[in-house]
Amino acid sequence: MIALFWDVDGTLLTTARAGVYALEAALRDVTGKDADLQQMVTAGLTDAEVAALALATAGREADDDVVDAFLRAYERHLPECLHRRRGHVMPGVREALEDLDGDPAARSFLLTGNTPAGARAKLAHYGLDRFFSDGAFCLGAGARDEIARRGLPLADGAEVRFVIGATPQAFACGKAIGGRTIAVGSGSYSSGTPSAHEPWRVLNRIPEPPDFRALLGIDGR
Repeated sequence: MIALFWDVDGTLLTTARAGVYALEAALRDVTGKDADLQQMVTAGLTDAEVAALALATAGREADDDVVDAFLRAYERHLPECLHRRRGHVMPGVREALEDLDGDPAARSFLLTGNTPAGARAKLAHYGLDRFFSDGAFCLGAGARDEIARRGLPLADGAEVRFVIGATPQAFACGKAIGGRTIAVGSGSYSSGTPSAHEPWRVLNRIPEPPDFRALLGIDGR
């Protein structure tokens, strides 16, 4: 059995930054201040790190309680905000997940800087939630490699672990748990940056199911 750890944003799907509207609403709820966060760089950051950046724009110190309140507000607003932009599932992803679904040779998990509720809202909106029963998520302050290590027990018994992502932070996660990192160039770092971080493979997109299985080293059905 192999374990596949998938990042969410830029790897499984893109919300076309619709989530930023939820960040702005959360900031308003927590601080009473309005701010335009559309240009704020969020790629590769955990939701807690994004919350801290957003709070800084309002001059609020990002202590644990304030960050937690911000994240809960963000989670409340996110489902309604996802409708405000036309995002999509990334090329090849749905086909690959459908092909591997139920195959005992491979299990798919999430490995993401999203909070559990944030990740679920995005997956449900784009119809991918049924493919993931578990994962490792942002549960507060902490680096991405800490999230990755929390996910290790999910892959207990796996002969090979793959981490699929689109940012250098995702590749660092893979290396932290001894996984083979697959860089999907369709994400925020599609300009050639992934190869500089030495992932195991660099792809423009998730291949068609037979080619993806061949890459992973598992037989077809």
